[in-house]
Amino acid sequence: MANAAAPEAAKKREKRTITEIRDSKKTGEKMVYMSVPDYTAAQWAEMAGVDVAVVGDSLAMIAHGHKSTIPATMDMMVMHAQAIRRGAPNTFVLGCMPYQSYNTVDRALVNATRFMQDALTDAVKPQGGKSQAHILKALVDAGIPTASHIGLTPHTIATFGGFKIQGRTADAAMKILEDALAIEDAGCFMLEFEAVPAKIARLISEQLTIPTIGIGAGVGTDGQILLCHDLLGVFTDFKPKFTKRFANLTEVAVNGIKQYVKEVKEGSFPDDDHSYTVKEEEYEKFAKMVQKRKQI
Repeated sequence: MANAAAPEAAKKREKRTITEIRDSKKTGEKMVYMSVPDYTAAQWAEMAGVDVAVVGDSLAMIAHGHKSTIPATMDMMVMHAQAIRRGAPNTFVLGCMPYQSYNTVDRALVNATRFMQDALTDAVKPQGGKSQAHILKALVDAGIPTASHIGLTPHTIATFGGFKIQGRTADAAMKILEDALAIEDAGCFMLEFEAVPAKIARLISEQLTIPTIGIGAGVGTDGQILLCHDLLGVFTDFKPKFTKRFANLTEVAVNGIKQYVKEVKEGSFPDDDHSYTVKEEEYEKFAKMVQKRKQI
């Protein structure tokens, strides 16, 4: 029934535009982003009114069981992005460029084009600030709507020594500000802070003309992003500090599967309500045919 409801819900909303996202900085509308890994989660996002469905390379962990985002490939990301676009046809879709897919201008242009052309995403998001400004500008100059990601950048966790909060000293915070300004100067329409102290993220956001979204960056950004499977309690390998569980679908799912196992084992499922019927005369005719066949 959920799948049947999705097209009806889709008719009632219009896709957010780049202009609306940019203007949210002025209007004060808090934009809601959600990282979704698949078709069904994309349907949920659209039915719930999420502004931007993000094809995050976290799906390497969520959907494929890897320990980090590094193993995500463009082929993997495009395949998931295509499914997400089908699940959320009237939602703005942002494709996150995976590790080493934008390490040169030429490679960035080719891979961003794959997102836009093959998966019909509405924008792309590499990671990085000053050091990646030339890449970001090249994408923008090519007419590809582009965002970026600073603070804790999962593609460079090896240099951070793991998933650690960024910007806890004045010097470190200044570097994040410089990265943010470089992203703005490159023409990006939005940037994401990850794992940055709330006060730092708020102050930096106030220096910018483009909107900011945060994950583990407090309420002072212009919008928020969480992973669908984190906020719904689907992914349970670990729970980041910044994730609030708004539901616990794993508990519901496991309890449902346990009941399924129980009923199959005891022979109570499937019952008549969940089985197909045949006309009695046809069954009797078939039974006689079987009996006759056995006697041959």
